[in-house]
Amino acid sequence: MSTSILKLQNGSDIRGIALDGVEGEKVNLFAETAFVIGKAFALWLSDNTGKSKEDLKVGIGMDSRLSGPALSEALAKGLVSEGVKVTLCGLATTPSMFMSIIFEQTKFDGSVMITASHLPFNRNGIKFFNKDGGAEHEDITSILQLASDIEDKTSTEEIKKLLSETSLESCSHFDLISLYADHLKNAILKGCNNGQTPLKGLKIIVDAGNGAGGFFAEKILKVLGADITGSQFLNPDGNFPNHIPNPENKEAMLSIQNATVSNKADLGLIFDTDVDRMSAVLNDGSEVNRDAIIAMIAAILAPENPGSTIVTDSVTSDRLTTFLEEKLGLKHLRYMRGYKNVINKQKELNAQGINCPLAMETSGHGALKENYYLDDGSYLAVKLIIALARSAREGKSLESYIADLPAPGDEGEYRFKILTEDFKSYGKTVLEKFKAKAIEKGLTLPESFEGVRISFNTPEVKGWMLLRLSLHDPVMPMNIEGRSKADHEKIKAIAKELLTGFDKLDMSCL
Repeated sequence: MSTSILKLQNGSDIRGIALDGVEGEKVNLFAETAFVIGKAFALWLSDNTGKSKEDLKVGIGMDSRLSGPALSEALAKGLVSEGVKVTLCGLATTPSMFMSIIFEQTKFDGSVMITASHLPFNRNGIKFFNKDGGAEHEDITSILQLASDIEDKTSTEEIKKLLSETSLESCSHFDLISLYADHLKNAILKGCNNGQTPLKGLKIIVDAGNGAGGFFAEKILKVLGADITGSQFLNPDGNFPNHIPNPENKEAMLSIQNATVSNKADLGLIFDTDVDRMSAVLNDGSEVNRDAIIAMIAAILAPENPGSTIVTDSVTSDRLTTFLEEKLGLKHLRYMRGYKNVINKQKELNAQGINCPLAMETSGHGALKENYYLDDGSYLAVKLIIALARSAREGKSLESYIADLPAPGDEGEYRFKILTEDFKSYGKTVLEKFKAKAIEKGLTLPESFEGVRISFNTPEVKGWMLLRLSLHDPVMPMNIEGRSKADHEKIKAIAKELLTGFDKLDMSCL
């Protein structure tokens, strides 16, 4: 059995190297690969929906990556070769491709997004959606297994011949991004309830990082009356010539901060390449990122969701817990890292009757219950914009939503290499003994779904640390945050003491 195609799985996505140009990185995501995966998705979706392949309707979109058109065409040909009706949506966003299943104008049975998020220009990937949302880890495994089986039964020459001979004449084309923009625009109109140009008098700028998010400035903000002067990198360019399209990247964040301040904007928005993540900048240049963006969205949602639960990933700060629980009267549930993990936990809680309006990672992935549990950077931006417009009418500022969020501490992440082949077993042993030592010392261990977390709130030291095991790599990351730099150093010293005796753990970075 061929295993190369199975190695393309990356959690609930498919990821690979699609272009030459980076030394030491060989292409492993070819047009032929996408063709076979397209055929496999047809088989999987037919089984998933109970429909014949000929009755299936599938939409395909892509971000601005250079390899997008070739992979999109090849995947479409794979679907067409199985009899599926395909609609090519061109430049799109990941959230819009899910919504193409919801919108009455499209109502696809499944959809595909060609994207590798914020990764370098030579990478690309594939995301799948059906009526239940994004494909899960086990779904991707099944699709790639089907693709591997097809590869086993078909020679490379035959696959290339099928790819070249399959026509896309039967495919239709649809301007999905415009339909999606109308959907978001209507959400703002409804939320503001202040005429057809509710953003008049506001200056809001967008940094799309040359990804797929430029539409937000032109098709939404400008139409609703906002001044978008100073918006930057709106044109799609898969070379990403200005900065990495990633809200977590320091250079990218500094770029939108400078643009917001120099243009005297009320709000700056920055998206990743496929617009499933976002962060914001206030008018004074303060970044609303990581803990702060979770806090602000939660504060916006809190009045209509009293006492509800907010799910985050494991590395959120204690200051966020303080804000959510003591200032907003909400509950904070730290769960595992991974956007699918926090979203699935959110779905689980709501199914149990526990109101959970928001699940959000520090990376900027955030899903709202009111928005199909979809991690959608542009919808989060819509919530911020409605709050901004309402605040302006009431003579308040957007930052007032998080005025009571405690200031960030002194933080750092340390990544310890595990120097043994059986790194998972060794890492689990480290966690068990680390936890036992912490309990023996009488330290405070709050509930943790991932690794071991220790909180400090004494006159001598304030802050927290989290030791966890990487899912795929021989690494144990440790996050430390002290209320001050001195606290950080004290917690680091405690960490060193708790980690003594682990000779196969490289802690030289600590």
